[in-house]
Amino acid sequence: MDAIFHEKQEGSLCAQHCLNALLQGSYFTAVELSQLAQQLDESEREQMAVAGTQSYEYKEFIKQPSSNMDDSGFFSVQVIAKALEVWQLNLIAYNSQDRPAIEARQNPCGQKAYICNFKEHWLAVRKLGYQWFNLNSLLTGPELVSDTYLSMFLVQLQHEGYSIFVIEGQLPDCEANQVLHLTTVEQPIKPSLINNDTSYTIGKDDFAKALADSQQLATQNEDQQALHQSLKLSLEQIEVPTSQTSCNSGSSVTSEEIRQRRTAFLTSVDPQIQTTESIADPTEEELLQEAIRMSMEYK
Repeated sequence: MDAIFHEKQEGSLCAQHCLNALLQGSYFTAVELSQLAQQLDESEREQMAVAGTQSYEYKEFIKQPSSNMDDSGFFSVQVIAKALEVWQLNLIAYNSQDRPAIEARQNPCGQKAYICNFKEHWLAVRKLGYQWFNLNSLLTGPELVSDTYLSMFLVQLQHEGYSIFVIEGQLPDCEANQVLHLTTVEQPIKPSLINNDTSYTIGKDDFAKALADSQQLATQNEDQQALHQSLKLSLEQIEVPTSQTSCNSGSSVTSEEIRQRRTAFLTSVDPQIQTTESIADPTEEELLQEAIRMSMEYK
């Protein structure tokens, strides 16, 4: 995987990333693609001027911004095609009736590479060695695509609105292609999407915080349950002083006695607990239950 050239998304330069991933090297920069876009703009302007520079169509045309690039770094399919002409490579629409497109639909694995476009995003899918890779710049790294999954992957892209183009011509050789002709790779963990959406990040952070708060609350509830259980055990396990063994069924238990029992038990569990620690006074119901229990125990 390390031999595979992969550029991560930078601004809206996905066209640049797509071309370089396809060619497996830093062959194009945004400046060079801008120059190609300007050449296309000039060519289109000359064609519109044939009907006359005073025509309504021409005047409207020159008012419009470039359709081949914008300030964000987006480049049109015409720019992509012109850039590939340098390498004697052609773009063939996947759904066209051209022979490469028909062959690609019949046997997607029989091609060398595809370029896909949806709105302003471009990505390349290329065969390196004997395996296919999704070189989407929105991924943290190249994604291995099995031969079996390739046709389904292309169908999925079409359903998502992507336009797919078959690459016709001889791609330049590269280190990754040489290495992967000698060995195959496995990818137990797929690369994740690079997400620069701030609102999404905040949402994830909020969810993580809510989850942490929930876990903390659950821990507190468990601690409270453990404390209640300890207090219950304190009433059941601590021996009654001999001075109290002579109590009859009419004997009453004061809140101070129960306080002392609880304190004694908690101190035996954790010596650091101060015997003077404030413990809430037992309710009348607790006093009644304790009195009944002691009366039954010491009959």
